[in-house]
Amino acid sequence: MRSKRILFLVEVSIFTALALLLDILPLSFKIWAQGGSISFAMIPVFIVAFRWGLKGGLLSGFLWGVLQVATGTAYILTPLQGFIDYALAFTVIGFAGIFANRIQQAVKSGETKKYLTYITLGVLLGSTLRFIAHYVAGLVFFGSAIEGQPAWLYSLIYNGSYMVPSFILCTVIVFFLFHKQPRTLLNVA
Repeated sequence: MRSKRILFLVEVSIFTALALLLDILPLSFKIWAQGGSISFAMIPVFIVAFRWGLKGGLLSGFLWGVLQVATGTAYILTPLQGFIDYALAFTVIGFAGIFANRIQQAVKSGETKKYLTYITLGVLLGSTLRFIAHYVAGLVFFGSAIEGQPAWLYSLIYNGSYMVPSFILCTVIVFFLFHKQPRTLLNVA
């Protein structure tokens, strides 16, 4: 039991650090000066979520958001906006872990289509919840940067412009990683 807890903490730590590294490396495509890029950075959080479930995914996402603030890569106007855009938005990615048990059962029984479907649903859920958090923060705190454009439309376009491609990129890569090595989804300690 103790070794499983240690493995959990080690994996969460390593994958969270990897998420931060992928976010700050020039591998991501920065779209907006104030934040928002198409990147691979959510992939490690999804891996933790699918291996360790909700607890692992939420913890990894939360720590990634906190690390962005701690390293100075966060774009914060007010404490509440910072909380929504970093602590909340990155934590909710971990809700992908809701599908962890179903994914692991499908892997054990060799049902490829089933676990790949649940992986896709998990990535969609985590990405959508993150988008909603950024959208609300954009609506409330950033308004509209374009004269005459409603704030809701600006926030939708701004956040959708990087979240939709990031969702697609993460889905394809996570799908590919686990399709080639489905046993890595299994949590054995």
